[in-house]
Amino acid sequence: MFLRSNQRSKDGKEHTYWSLVESVRTPDGPRQRTLCHLGELNGSDQARWLRTVEVFNEQGEAQQLKLFPSQVEPPADDPHVARVLINRVRLERTRQFGACYLGLELWRRLELDHFFAQALDDDPADVPWSRVAALLAINRLCAPGSELAVEQRWYPSTALDDLLGIEEGKINGTRLYRCLDRILPHKTKLERHLKERYGALFGAEFDVLLYDLTSTYVEGAAENNPMMRRGYSRDHRPDCEQMVIALIVNSEGFPFSYETFDGNRADVSTMETILRMVERKYGKARRIWVFDRGLVSEENLAAIRKRGGQYLVGTPRSQMKQFEAELAKDDWTQVRPEVEVKKVAVPGSEETYILCRTAGRKGKEQAIRKRFPAVWKRP
Repeated sequence: MFLRSNQRSKDGKEHTYWSLVESVRTPDGPRQRTLCHLGELNGSDQARWLRTVEVFNEQGEAQQLKLFPSQVEPPADDPHVARVLINRVRLERTRQFGACYLGLELWRRLELDHFFAQALDDDPADVPWSRVAALLAINRLCAPGSELAVEQRWYPSTALDDLLGIEEGKINGTRLYRCLDRILPHKTKLERHLKERYGALFGAEFDVLLYDLTSTYVEGAAENNPMMRRGYSRDHRPDCEQMVIALIVNSEGFPFSYETFDGNRADVSTMETILRMVERKYGKARRIWVFDRGLVSEENLAAIRKRGGQYLVGTPRSQMKQFEAELAKDDWTQVRPEVEVKKVAVPGSEETYILCRTAGRKGKEQAIRKRFPAVWKRP
């Protein structure tokens, strides 16, 4: 509750009338409700009403500060008076808070603050490297951008300096890049830590792993980076040098690990390296690997079987001819409105093939055939 003043002109004079108001919650949001009209109050009446309001508010608030309009002079000896001159209040330096606070809370729930404090903060620095790492990670969550954009635009518009306890003017592009260099040597430990924390928080499993590759290119000579090579470009930029990036995720899409390869590395040749890397980091286990036909080779499948693993892979088109008879049969099982599957066991082999067909794919192939005119042979 609080006192509200209302101004009214009468007979050429200004009169101040007071009312007792409380804030209430409604389905449409917070609203203010007038409890009673008090009329004009002299100094003693106003002080008496303020004490009354203070008593009623005492149950829900630890301390009640009295608010006076700018034209009323508060008692000089009252320590509980807050002087607020409305006509001098202004809004300046608005900053983003909610998203940054959520990102920082996730950072702490994953215990990354402790991890990076132990890994990076041994060397003295103007800003602890663990806090710079937190800044970079929160940026990737909220508004991914370059280190230059973080320094010049994003970071100054957030409340991270207060949330992370970073002094003004201490964040610059050089410090952000240097932090990335310091994080890289701890890549393996960081991946293990995230796997353990994510598994503990959400009960995630890592028995089924999905593996795929992508690439990133640079528009330059990249003479100081030996991994940059010209190869198969997924970005349709064969004129640029590139790097191949291999990513492993679990069935929920959580990143399990990643590796980088030379830009001219063939996809099929990366599988053995990845298998050894996963065993070195996480030990041997009976894992199920899922990848597309670009990584399929008999050597890769044999390497997985040798390790006691299983796989679900795309079959090369050249092997589809052996299933022509099965494709023509009608014993398909519908698993979705437009998807049908069939399981085919190969005699004398441990492998089982899952044939799939969809109405959308069928329509597409029929449309492709109709685009080509019929070819007639001369008699």
